[in-house]
Amino acid sequence: MTDDVQTAQGPDRRAVLGAGVGGAVLAAAGLPLLGSGTAAAATPVQGPAAGPVADEAWHRYVQAPSSRTVRPVRIVRSAGDVTRPDALLKPGGQVTVLRRPEPPAPPRWPDGTTAEGSTTHAGNNGGDGQPRTYDAQHAVDGALDTFWNDDTERAFPDTLTVTAPEALTLAGLTVVSDTDGVPTDFTVDAWVDSDWRKVAAVTGNSAVQRAVRFDAPVSTARVRITVTSAQDLGQGVFTRINEVWPEAVDPVVAPSVTLDFGKVVVGYPKVTFASASGNNPGVRLAFSETLQFLTDRSDFTRNDQAGGASKGTDQYAVPAGGATWTDKKGYASGGDKVYADGLHGFRYLKITLDALPSDAPAAQPWGTVAVDAVSLDFTAYLGTPDSYRGWFLCSDEELNRYWYGASYTNELVVDTFREDDVDPRGAFSSSLDGKLVLHDGAKRDRDPYVGDVAVAGRTLYLTHDDAAEAARNVLADLAEHQRADGWIPPASINQYTLPLFDYPLWWVTCSWDYVLYTGDKDYAERYYPQLVKVLDTWYPSVTDDAGLLSKGLNGTSGYGDYAFLGRTGRITYYNANYVQALRDAARIAEHVGHDADAGRWRERADEVAQAVNTHLWDEAAGAYLDSATGAVRHAQDGNAIAITSGVADAERAASALAHLDATTKLRYGNAFMDNDTLFGGASQRVYAFTSYPEFVARFESGLADSAIDQIKRTYGWMEGHDPGITHWEGIGPNGSLYEGAYTSMAHGWSTGVLPALTHQLLGAKPTSPGYSAWEVRPFTGSVRWAQGELPTPHGPLGVEWERQGGTYTLTVRAPRGTRGIVALPTDGRGATVRSGGRTLWRDGRSAASGVRLDSGRVTVSGLAPGTHRFTLTREG
Repeated sequence: MTDDVQTAQGPDRRAVLGAGVGGAVLAAAGLPLLGSGTAAAATPVQGPAAGPVADEAWHRYVQAPSSRTVRPVRIVRSAGDVTRPDALLKPGGQVTVLRRPEPPAPPRWPDGTTAEGSTTHAGNNGGDGQPRTYDAQHAVDGALDTFWNDDTERAFPDTLTVTAPEALTLAGLTVVSDTDGVPTDFTVDAWVDSDWRKVAAVTGNSAVQRAVRFDAPVSTARVRITVTSAQDLGQGVFTRINEVWPEAVDPVVAPSVTLDFGKVVVGYPKVTFASASGNNPGVRLAFSETLQFLTDRSDFTRNDQAGGASKGTDQYAVPAGGATWTDKKGYASGGDKVYADGLHGFRYLKITLDALPSDAPAAQPWGTVAVDAVSLDFTAYLGTPDSYRGWFLCSDEELNRYWYGASYTNELVVDTFREDDVDPRGAFSSSLDGKLVLHDGAKRDRDPYVGDVAVAGRTLYLTHDDAAEAARNVLADLAEHQRADGWIPPASINQYTLPLFDYPLWWVTCSWDYVLYTGDKDYAERYYPQLVKVLDTWYPSVTDDAGLLSKGLNGTSGYGDYAFLGRTGRITYYNANYVQALRDAARIAEHVGHDADAGRWRERADEVAQAVNTHLWDEAAGAYLDSATGAVRHAQDGNAIAITSGVADAERAASALAHLDATTKLRYGNAFMDNDTLFGGASQRVYAFTSYPEFVARFESGLADSAIDQIKRTYGWMEGHDPGITHWEGIGPNGSLYEGAYTSMAHGWSTGVLPALTHQLLGAKPTSPGYSAWEVRPFTGSVRWAQGELPTPHGPLGVEWERQGGTYTLTVRAPRGTRGIVALPTDGRGATVRSGGRTLWRDGRSAASGVRLDSGRVTVSGLAPGTHRFTLTREG
């Protein structure tokens, strides 16, 4: 690991933000700050005390590039024979030149040499459908693009024994591997005098080509390599050896340049080559969201899901006259060589003068290449200040950064569904082709999942509601693929067959969200039959005699959930979600005139809620059980959603949150389980997806500062670690990437901080479809002021509030065609509320119609369109 990587992954968090590409994330990674946006954090935000905040005040937090052509901001490093690497930052002037001499032919074992591995991984088909084998003989066949792969993940040692037909004098050997299976620690033994003799030992290796020199030359016909550890890229740890050469051959460093785009971006990379030597020199492009997992291969390619021709990098053969190459999926010139994977989500790009052995002679790993420019054709939603239809700002700099970091993360996953760019696991669907969707992640999965829409949809509606069709397209498509028994698929993956137990419930809730924010009654009416079928046919088929959902009934024991957890039986999370979905469905039913269904579903929701409290509340712990059977544990998902769905009363809510505080609190968020009985490390794993309902539960339980603390631990950790700005799919033990290189570092389901800050801290949200009715109920905590706008079909709903001394002011600007209520943060005792020169509340009682004490707050209802300003003062 290089010093750069260690710095980028260190525990230090720097709170400096750049408005453009390359600000906070560079500081967070311990890298030089670039660009004009770096002073953002040093400039105090002027709040309502100084008058309304100008529109431009929030512009400096916006993270998207200014145009669809995105260029790198920094050279991370170069290696080998590279001239003027910095020229890549200034296209149109000097060029960057990479040179590599033609390598000599590698040494070969004599004919008749054999190799035997301790185990051999089973073969499979690559992305081209051709069979692949991984037997040990590949290690001596002279072909660098074949390899031996053992079959004992993490179960070391692995041994490879090479036997020559006659004794050779060996002074060393060379182990050539692959970046996703490099032997890191291994020994070499030679068969001498009828016994094995150790002749070399290697530790801490990271080189794909490792020359191993023996202590002294030996005469032997057999050598044995014993591997005790291999490189872990987060997708399984196996030993992989492509070739063993009978001499120690030091590699010639392949010339390379590593570029930094400043933050995660997504789209088609483009490289302009000024010229090249006449031997078809190849370049290989490797991409990564983090420096930690940028090696000679990408941290992830879509071919990684199913094998294929990319071999971890994207290839191009540079013509002598130069060319401008846009990285699109497929082979060069329609042949079967020089393959590129196309669209990528990444922050770092490594360009190397190299070629796959299988690409010869179409591409050669040597020669000269002159590069003039590198850029990216950005494909996702371009969230510039002019495109924002909702915004947020408050007195807390960190919260502002997290809000706009969430928006940018979500913008990266709002993209067109294209066959070449989706996840390859049977995810392409002609019914989605060419439509705007909400993908799972910028890097992976490039497929829309409905559970992700539960968070990403709300983030979209609050920032760029002009793209709300991205959510509708996903929800409608899944509804149209409903199974005959009522089950709704979670995504198009595996031709709409991936069996998840909880995601049909999220489809119901997401459908209500879509109707609530947009007012699209046509959607509600068109897909109402699917709503009825999933709630009245599918879920009753997996309901037990207590009225609770029970995974395992009706053949569902193999079904997964959002985290593919091995949970079975009565689970609080599933049933709290069921209550939430039933109540959301009732709202849809009322909206489209099916009042009887609404009443029936509300009654069932109440019954399920009572059953949860009867069978799944753990009195001893003061929290809801994860499962009614097996080891005792308590999960963040079930406890949080039990509160937000109304299953828990105020006493149980306070108790459950106290239990989570005592058992799940980590420096990088709150873990999603309170112990490791479900799987090892569960109590160290943080999901922003399930943290979002806990934020909401804390705010709405009167624990605003506790919610803000959890937000800062969770999002502060992600912002302060490579790649910065964007929000991770999951955080693992000690704040690591929970699935290594495979982890998505820009994931829409992790953006819940944005709706939490808008709906709970600022306090504004819709309560009837299309914002025909709205509510402003701020949970302020220690934040001094906040303001923002929510986009509605009728125009912006503007809100600003401020606490100053004993005075609290709240201003609401309501668009035409809407009505609403405000709930001021006071229990009414010792408080006076005035508006427009009128006294509304004094001496603990109402002084005007429509003003009452409700849920511990002075509430003013029946507010018409226009501007309303309230002043609350406390006596004494």
